[in-house]
Amino acid sequence: MTEQIVGIRFKKAGKVYYFDPAGLELEVNDYVIVETSRGLELGRVVIAPRQVLAHEAAGQLKPVMRKAEPEDIERARELEDKAEEALIECGKMIEELKLPMKLLSAEYNFDGSRLTFLFSAAERVDFRELVRRLTRRFKVKVELRQVGTRDEAKLMGGFGRCGRPLCCMSFISEFEPVSIRMAKDQDLPLNPMKISGICGRLMCCLSYECEQYRAVKEKLPKVGQRVSTAMGEAKVVGSNPLKETVVVELESEATIELPLSEVSY
Repeated sequence: MTEQIVGIRFKKAGKVYYFDPAGLELEVNDYVIVETSRGLELGRVVIAPRQVLAHEAAGQLKPVMRKAEPEDIERARELEDKAEEALIECGKMIEELKLPMKLLSAEYNFDGSRLTFLFSAAERVDFRELVRRLTRRFKVKVELRQVGTRDEAKLMGGFGRCGRPLCCMSFISEFEPVSIRMAKDQDLPLNPMKISGICGRLMCCLSYECEQYRAVKEKLPKVGQRVSTAMGEAKVVGSNPLKETVVVELESEATIELPLSEVSY
């Protein structure tokens, strides 16, 4: 048994959520109105409707309510402006209450019934009085959510060590685990200042080529290993996994770099 699903994203590089297209003819980049746990939301189709096996649909999917109209897009822009004003007001209240938190963003859901503020903090914050004030001020349901350092970087944006916009704000929809082992496998310096992103965590890009490095290094001889070359016996003193080359020291103490195909061991 199969079902139809459509992939929808609510923010750039945000997580993709799946819905029932409900018979609507949808294409990638179409804007739609859907119902979520936060109320009505405006989303963009990023995966066109397709058939999947029923057990792959991850439970009962909510249907897409309708395609978005031009006035819906305009309303979303108005709510963004309104959220910016709310962000300023909330910032003033945080200063008055002297709360140890960094306000990051504010967002209304599409029907304007819920206002969500995201913030970061070094520890847990008692923001109950802040919520009461915000509720009285904006007369909607108010939610405050504390996020981690990676989510903060994704929200605020910036540039990485490569000089390009942060991957997390550009295309990473979900964070994958990154370990120091990945840096070791790629022979990178283990200096935290060189392998950490602006979020203070290990750079996400450490995982991009890690599997390739591991696969190639399994084929390369180890440092110190004796090998045979066209120029005689030699000792491995280094390698370049990306180029798939081996650096060897000959009996004459000369050092040369050879393709892996020219080395036997």
